[in-house]
Amino acid sequence: MLDDYPVIVDLEVRWGEMDALGHVNNVMYLQYFETARIVYLERLGLEPPGPQWGERGLIIASIGCRYKYPVTYPDTLSVGAKVVSVVEDRLIMEHSVVSQKAGREAASGEAEIVSYDYVAGQRAPLPPEWLAAITELEGRRPPA
Repeated sequence: MLDDYPVIVDLEVRWGEMDALGHVNNVMYLQYFETARIVYLERLGLEPPGPQWGERGLIIASIGCRYKYPVTYPDTLSVGAKVVSVVEDRLIMEHSVVSQKAGREAASGEAEIVSYDYVAGQRAPLPPEWLAAITELEGRRPPA
């Protein structure tokens, strides 16, 4: 199910991630996406987001999630991340969460991620070295 995702992270569902309805709370899926996204950035050679980014970094402009199957404890989730589109100052990253117990996709989502100049306080073009690293990790240059 995640064959075309260059980054896949396995995460154990914790008891405390469930809500009063007896399944993983919807907010947790955004955290699962975030974990895979950070691993993706690390595989590009970037440090995780934080003050060490200094002048240039990435910020989330928008994010969405489609819930497809309720996950419950215990389970292991495989979370995929891939870049599906790149334009001058932003990229679109898709995520997929697969329940190993159920053998099916539990959720999918998409994040619009913008290259940001923290000094100027505005969007900035993606650095060529970031684009080259994405192309290498993806095995192709994502379309615009």
